Amino acid sequence: AFIPGAADRLLLVADYSQIELRVLAHLSGDEGLAEAFAAEQDIHAVTAAKVYRLPVEQVDAEMRRFAKMVNYGLAYGMNAYGLAQRLGIPPDEAQTFIDAYFAGFPRVREFLDRQVGMAAAEGFTATILGRRRYLPELQHPNPRIRDLGRRMALNAPIQGSAADILKLAMIRVGTTVEELPSELLLTVHDELVLEVDEDAVEQVAGAVRSEMEQAYEMTVPLRVEVGWGKHWAEAAPAGH
Repeated sequence: AFIPGAADRLLLVADYSQIELRVLAHLSGDEGLAEAFAAEQDIHAVTAAKVYRLPVEQVDAEMRRFAKMVNYGLAYGMNAYGLAQRLGIPPDEAQTFIDAYFAGFPRVREFLDRQVGMAAAEGFTATILGRRRYLPELQHPNPRIRDLGRRMALNAPIQGSAADILKLAMIRVGTTVEELPSELLLTVHDELVLEVDEDAVEQVAGAVRSEMEQAYEMTVPLRVEVGWGKHWAEAAPAGH
């Protein structure tokens, strides 16, 4: 469905690797998360190792799958019931997973609790660049709506900050590719899609990766995966 506009051009996809978890590590200041990213470790395997209290090399694919769900779910306010539904396990077992996660990454829990408390007191939450999301839902008499507000308070600083970084990256990449045989086409979640002359694709890929990884300085490194091809599916970086 999506192809370049000329036969001698390719689509290039540059995708931030686990940017929301990196933002969470930065905002929370959790040493365990930061160390895993600094060491270029598989963050889901590291999480599984902490939850199961095993060496990383003993983590299997199923353990990693569970850990991945926990990593992303808790940052969006998922409770034990929601996690149990997604993993197909009893809620008490899911709660054990959650407790083990927070025991392994204690500053993540402190950060998430602090975010909800601040949002309730101030009426809004903010991203790393100061964009606010107002949350009147946190004061609503209906507990279901208050719970929705709580999830927003947890999610907005993380997902919103990732969006901040992508916008900064778009500015940097857009300026850089003006000097190269390429053009920035669109953004999808945490990836940028460009159209590039086939004989310059490696040069452009290197430039785009460099600009995106330097878009915003955090306590953990930003990492970008790049792929290219004759259509969008072929251009997706390996593993996507």
